[in-house]
Amino acid sequence: MSTKKAPFTDIETIRARARVHIEHGAVTEGYRADRKAVIKLLNEALATEIVCVLRYKRHYFMAAGINARSIAAEFLEHAGEEQAHADLIATRIVQLGGAPNLSPDGLQARSHSEYVEGEDLVGMLEEDLVAERIAIDTYRESIQYLGNDDPTTRRMLETILASEEEHAEDLGSLLEELGKKGEPAKQPVGKSRNR
Repeated sequence: MSTKKAPFTDIETIRARARVHIEHGAVTEGYRADRKAVIKLLNEALATEIVCVLRYKRHYFMAAGINARSIAAEFLEHAGEEQAHADLIATRIVQLGGAPNLSPDGLQARSHSEYVEGEDLVGMLEEDLVAERIAIDTYRESIQYLGNDDPTTRRMLETILASEEEHAEDLGSLLEELGKKGEPAKQPVGKSRNR
């Protein structure tokens, strides 16, 4: 009968390793991902989330039409959730020893999604759905890239991905409902919904 050695490092070795490069904080020798590449990836995700917050907030304020109130509420809810995603991402960047890039300079260039205003409720919903679909694909690719090399970042992105998929489902349902209700295609330029 063979005796298998436990797959764990002995505690004395772990304790000794913990004292090496203490300036790296949470990033220990066991971290296997390319930290600089992960921080870059996360800063792009951060820019994407910020652009989404801005787009959703504009859509919230500009929503007009018979169905505007309920759709505007959805825009505002999504804006808040995208801001929470941005906060999670910024926190993780700092944990990895990086700095969150919150500069407005180049924000659009760093973002995966675009800032498209939309001229009416249908256009706004379509642009938000496109942005969510972009986020879904880029988060999925980021998760695959990380694999088991950075499980903490991977789990965070998996949680955000699930939220983005929910947003896309919500937007798709709203678009379908608008089609059934015959929402007017255009709103007067410069008009916002009445509160």
